[in-house]
Amino acid sequence: MEETRGAAPGRTAAPTTARATPRTASPSTARAINDRLALQLLLTQGPLTAGELKAGTGLSRPTVADLVERLRAAGLIAVVGESGARRRGPNARLYAIVADRAHLAAVDLRTHGATVAVADLLGRVLAEATVPVGPGTAPDRAAANNVAVLEKLLGEAGAGRPHVVAVGAPGLVDPATGRFGGTEWVPAWHAALVTALGDRPAAPVLLENEVNLAAIAEQRDGAARDRGTYVLLWLGHGTGAAVVLDGRLRRGASGGTGEIGFLPVPGTGALPTAAGCDGGFHSLAGSAAVCALAAEHGIRADTPGAAGPDGGAAPAAEALVRAAVRAGGAGAPFLDALAARVAIGAAAVCAVLDPGCVVLGGETGRAGGDALAGRVAGHLARMSPLRTEVRAGAVGGRAVLRGAVLAAMDAAQHDLFGPAA
Repeated sequence: MEETRGAAPGRTAAPTTARATPRTASPSTARAINDRLALQLLLTQGPLTAGELKAGTGLSRPTVADLVERLRAAGLIAVVGESGARRRGPNARLYAIVADRAHLAAVDLRTHGATVAVADLLGRVLAEATVPVGPGTAPDRAAANNVAVLEKLLGEAGAGRPHVVAVGAPGLVDPATGRFGGTEWVPAWHAALVTALGDRPAAPVLLENEVNLAAIAEQRDGAARDRGTYVLLWLGHGTGAAVVLDGRLRRGASGGTGEIGFLPVPGTGALPTAAGCDGGFHSLAGSAAVCALAAEHGIRADTPGAAGPDGGAAPAAEALVRAAVRAGGAGAPFLDALAARVAIGAAAVCAVLDPGCVVLGGETGRAGGDALAGRVAGHLARMSPLRTEVRAGAVGGRAVLRGAVLAAMDAAQHDLFGPAA
């Protein structure tokens, strides 16, 4: 019977209050667990020798030799060189994941366009393009244009069909169905593109809220790498939040966890409705509100924000916040006023969830950086007794696309490697 090890390196087993009855894994289950342990090591630590795999997994030399041959036969790993060890032989060969074993597609949908990328199994982007969509473009035409660009990028990357397509989009995504939950808020071409991508042969489509994907990127590559529980507060054209509790992204019953734009707050003079978030937190901290606040404080941007597929006032708000940060003391009153607004939404989230950490993302959060995050933290400390660290997002303007790549990578690895141990 094959040996197994219960937890991958770096994982902590869940505490138990009673000793469970020992179970003996079947040979096939034992092999699957061992293979996944070895693959996880190769993913996190790079090329390794068989000896290093033995040390990292705790498995015996014969078991490691068997799994190496099994994974090579499956096309999942390959010899990529030799270690610098003096003794040459099988243990000196370096093994690594075969990155082109599968390819992934990621799409970041915005109001006026999309960014499409193709990546390998390790999440490395191989080709990327932005596809503008004009206001008068028919939904089917917009969908066809984006699919054509994806086909072109796959060709440039030397790939066939994508193993998984991950799409980040604004609005509600029903966690039960994986489809848009509120189509009245979604540009018609978004739904048409998701349908067109789903019609492609053997390429499952993962649809996820854009802020949720940005949160995945911040947790894996950005400001929340050391946090298992945190909230990403998205400040861009609109406002939103993503909630990560105990390492898990929380979506809610209808996919609406984090729709903070609808949060009723003081200072707006109205209340949001089921049909729109005007009067909610969006009216305090959305990009149009940021532009109006900047005008009140005499903040002007020397150069406009870079145009992008998101369109609207988001690039202008980003440029204004950057100008205020560069202005130092002259921009301080505006940044203080903006931070006071942001803190209202953050305080409401913290009062319910107590996440201990809030990351400011989106165009405005990215532009404000540490200068805005520090001010929000100060206001929050005066408003709430809950200790909450406020951090500036670190992934940058590609957070949604990066999150989509990571989501597609996780799904493909789960399919090819088996569930994580």
